[in-house]
Amino acid sequence: MKVFVLGGDGFCGWPCAVNLADAGHDVVIVDNLSRRKIDIDLGVESLTPIATIQDRLRAWEQVGGKAMRFVHLDIAQEYTRLLDLLRDERPAAVVHFAEQRAAPYSMKSSATKRYTVDNNVNGTHNLLAAIVESGVDCHIVHLGTMGVYGYGSHRGATIPEGYLTVEVPQPDGSRFTEKILHPADPGSVYHMTKTLDQLLFFYYNKNDGIRVTDLHQGIVWGTNTELTEKDPRLTNRFDYDGDYGTVLNRFLMQAAIGYPLTVHGTGGQTRAFIHIRDSVRCVQLALEHPPQSGEKVKIFNQMTESHQVGQLAEKVAALTGAEISHLPNPRKEAIENDLIVDNRCFIELGLKPTTLDDGLMAEVVDVARRWADRCDRSRIPCISAWTTKQAEAIQAV
Repeated sequence: MKVFVLGGDGFCGWPCAVNLADAGHDVVIVDNLSRRKIDIDLGVESLTPIATIQDRLRAWEQVGGKAMRFVHLDIAQEYTRLLDLLRDERPAAVVHFAEQRAAPYSMKSSATKRYTVDNNVNGTHNLLAAIVESGVDCHIVHLGTMGVYGYGSHRGATIPEGYLTVEVPQPDGSRFTEKILHPADPGSVYHMTKTLDQLLFFYYNKNDGIRVTDLHQGIVWGTNTELTEKDPRLTNRFDYDGDYGTVLNRFLMQAAIGYPLTVHGTGGQTRAFIHIRDSVRCVQLALEHPPQSGEKVKIFNQMTESHQVGQLAEKVAALTGAEISHLPNPRKEAIENDLIVDNRCFIELGLKPTTLDDGLMAEVVDVARRWADRCDRSRIPCISAWTTKQAEAIQAV
């Protein structure tokens, strides 16, 4: 089937696009290449060298992959072009990665806060409005985040897949039960945009019958899939800087270059994780099992395991011999939290989880060592603070 991959040049988008093309789908990558521009603005690059989108597509065909097309388009700002593209191509599905994905970047300044809201919320709403106006019956698969649920307020309860069954007391003493969207508790401007996304999906699904699967994804680790390893020009991003680097990849990179593992705060923060290979597989499973007409938004918890950050650092230190450094936390968040997550939907669809014990952490360390000369150590610290109080604590170190 024809699939649009919005944001298909990015960290999760590129390996997803390649995987879908390998599965035989007609893939059209739609991207404004904003992530590359942010690299320029921040003065930092992916640890792994990234080929141009044109070279990536050429390399994919040269290794025998089914050809993919690329459309340079900003879905948040170019509504008419997006509408025309939908009318002309009439995709069966749209995979939506086209959002600014980093919480620290979204808290860096008033400019990055406004950009994150403008880009993410406008982009999602433009897509929904354009699908309605075009009359195209397509399935949206959206990459959301586990962060919509928040961290620290669950009191040991298992986080369900999107919907919470509540009991509502009535004045006469009777009660009734109802399923509602799980209450949102965003921890950054980025996470707030994802909570707004799910409300937009809820409304357009109810009002216009748009079929949506919303994937509440954990923190992604790893770099490549088997397909992106076929040619150096297909290599995926490896972000290590304080704004875009994800915690486990940062730990593994720091260990590879002899830099102390940076644990912010107590290390008691518990987060959900998923390997990039499983992330790609989950998107494919979601596409293969779309909601039926009239079905409410499907919400899957796209994660495979949970770990405390401090314990994760200890695990990496044991593997690599690295030292651990405790630093002030730039985030305004709970000192520690529990995190119990229901992820049975993808397991029942056949996902076989990749875990930290599967040997792939060493693979990430090897990638980091190979490209260690590209690391700018001055960009490793996390300095984008949530409030002036956190900023003062960072500056005092």
